[in-house]
Amino acid sequence: QVQLVESGGGLVQPGGSLRLSCSASLGTFNHYAIAWFRQAPGKEREGISCISSNDDSTFYVDSVKGRFTMDSDRAKGTSSLQMNNLKSDDTAIYYCNAGVNGKFTWGQGTQVTVSA
Repeated sequence: QVQLVESGGGLVQPGGSLRLSCSASLGTFNHYAIAWFRQAPGKEREGISCISSNDDSTFYVDSVKGRFTMDSDRAKGTSSLQMNNLKSDDTAIYYCNAGVNGKFTWGQGTQVTVSA
């Protein structure tokens, strides 16, 4: 089963940018659905963006639409989440998630803190 490793989190001021990365241990994301989730303190984990395994269509939750961009390189087994115009409400642990044939795997998460 694939293992996922996220990187790129950190502390950023409001209005700043961060780029998160996710790498697959198998070195490929062929046929996988890929998604990014986040979990803010005291809140449930929520899905914020995903790429379909069928046609690579990309979807975003309204709260990040226009500010976040998700990309994936299936052949290399990587996915990134470019986050611009960050707000304090974006503070959370961000997780990469990937799945195929009904089996999904989580990365360990990376902390993003947006604070002045």
